[in-house]
Amino acid sequence: YKAFGDILQPYLSGQLGHEIPFLHGGVTKNKRDQMVEDFQADDGPQAMILSLKAGGTGLNLTAASIVVHMDRWWNPAVENQATDRAFRIGQRRNVQVYKMITAGTLEESIQDILDGKTQLAGAVVGEGEGWLTELEPDQLAELMSYRGKE
Repeated sequence: YKAFGDILQPYLSGQLGHEIPFLHGGVTKNKRDQMVEDFQADDGPQAMILSLKAGGTGLNLTAASIVVHMDRWWNPAVENQATDRAFRIGQRRNVQVYKMITAGTLEESIQDILDGKTQLAGAVVGEGEGWLTELEPDQLAELMSYRGKE
């Protein structure tokens, strides 16, 4: 997940014309706190990139009004928690959430299972990835299959 952020950061910085901060597990607490403070400021950066794990705890990013999930996570509760970092007490705007899914990939299979299996989705909402061990063989096969353009 950090590897994708390492690619995305210089691209977004070039597109937006200024340095975009990237918060990931290798960032020190002091640097993390400074990134958040800068982002929350009225004249702060227009965007901020966070890895799910590094951005998943102890953050209030009420300056954010758009959340884009890329490089999807197995557990939707983790993504929901990341979204909640923007939609907090003090947020004065609606928060729009986008989930990027590449067609024909594992991400799409995961999303199909989450959308189509209500019982499974209910089990996934809990912590951890133990739900994976509860899949039926055909569900596991579907999850792991590659479906390119037909």
